[in-house]
Amino acid sequence: MTAGAGQSVPAAASRADAVPLDQRLRITEIFHSIQGEADAVGWPTVFVRLTGCPLRCTWCDTTYSFHGGQWHSIDEILAEVGRHGARHVCVTGGEPLSQKRCLVLLRRLCDAGYDVSLETSGALDVAAVDGRVRKVMDLKAPDSGEFKRNRWSNLAHLRAHDQVKFVLAGRADYEWARATVEEHQLAQTCQVLFSPVHASLKPRALAEWILADRLPVRMQLQLHKLLWGDEPGH
Repeated sequence: MTAGAGQSVPAAASRADAVPLDQRLRITEIFHSIQGEADAVGWPTVFVRLTGCPLRCTWCDTTYSFHGGQWHSIDEILAEVGRHGARHVCVTGGEPLSQKRCLVLLRRLCDAGYDVSLETSGALDVAAVDGRVRKVMDLKAPDSGEFKRNRWSNLAHLRAHDQVKFVLAGRADYEWARATVEEHQLAQTCQVLFSPVHASLKPRALAEWILADRLPVRMQLQLHKLLWGDEPGH
């Protein structure tokens, strides 16, 4: 998932224990940065990274979000988001939908007028996600190690403003992704994003494969990695 600079957490976190469980979430970090992926790439964005993920992708670059974190009330989260003055908000993880109250947070952010995106693994049901949210949903390629976790029924819940993301580690992943895009006619439903695994698949090779096959997909590099590399909190 995307990360960014300027890591911070709500100052009132210590009061979260007094908030009913159904009004709080476990948060790894909240920070203001440049969106590095998907259709909002380049926009100043507030990232809300929820703690926890049931998947263990081989190429994951946010393993620090699997455990730990701190409880924060949804009101505290919205206050911290508002402090940064950005229009775009990205709820990410880990796998944010592994916390059921993520759905409440997404709705509250939309109600507050933000342009909200959700980065999700595609392994959990997206049917109940607020329709105003732009879903950026992975389909896990074989080399991720989590191919069997793809929840194919999620494809029925994608809309034109959503995106399907394929993170590819090599030629075999690419061939699988190409066949999947064609089989499910994904380009007719929403944007399709192909990204190379950082330091595994050369971006130029992926670009040449896409051009040679004339695929109706959008290639992306992780802008935040170009700016900050693998520094923690970016």
